[in-house]
Amino acid sequence: MLEKTTRMNYLLDFYQALLTPKQRNYMEMYYLEDYSLGEISELFQVSRQAVYDNIKRTESMLESYEEKLHLYDKFQQRSKLMEKLSDEASDLDSDQLSSLINQLKEID
Repeated sequence: MLEKTTRMNYLLDFYQALLTPKQRNYMEMYYLEDYSLGEISELFQVSRQAVYDNIKRTESMLESYEEKLHLYDKFQQRSKLMEKLSDEASDLDSDQLSSLINQLKEID
């Protein structure tokens, strides 16, 4: 569950501009602020089922955006390369260092 929450938080960061204000509010309250479905439904005066359906639909939309745009995947690739670069920078020669930098550039 923690992995899903983390993934959804990243997807929300990358794609929130593509969501409606209601979708964004529900997702932020559920995933970022840890509100329950019942608490969200009370605040918006809708059924718990309506909140659940909206969140599930929005999760599917975010996954669909990621399948097409790969922003989160590219972020992870860059992060791994940056970590490798910082861990091994002192041990690398200039060719290896240039190779890692080129790999970073090629991600986009």
